[in-house]
Amino acid sequence: MAIDFKQKSKLSSRIPNASIADIVFLLLIFFMTVTVFKEYQGLRVKLPPAKATQKIEKKRDITYIWIDRENRVNIDDMIISMIEITPIMSEKMRENPALIVSIRADERAKYGQVARLMESLKEANSLRINFATLTEG
Repeated sequence: MAIDFKQKSKLSSRIPNASIADIVFLLLIFFMTVTVFKEYQGLRVKLPPAKATQKIEKKRDITYIWIDRENRVNIDDMIISMIEITPIMSEKMRENPALIVSIRADERAKYGQVARLMESLKEANSLRINFATLTEG
């Protein structure tokens, strides 16, 4: 007596992948719309005019320091006092020795405040300094 086993149907172990491209595309659009890149706002300053300027190409090697007309100092969206500049900038220089400091001082800021800022940067060994200005015309 022989027993005959017949398989009724084959079960498929495949995962349907017809819509994977659509899912990847939707995820890509989702991440593009919800991702926010940090752009430092700083303080509201009116930059002084300049006759000639030079643009810095590498934006990632720049840290911005703002001085507004009330002589408040701002580094990376944090208002700080003058005594905090040297330790903050020393740490930034340890992390990135190629760092360029871009000073964005209001045209009505006191020169003494800018001079103290430059002395603090010198103490922090942050010697690559750029002064942001507006071009005339």
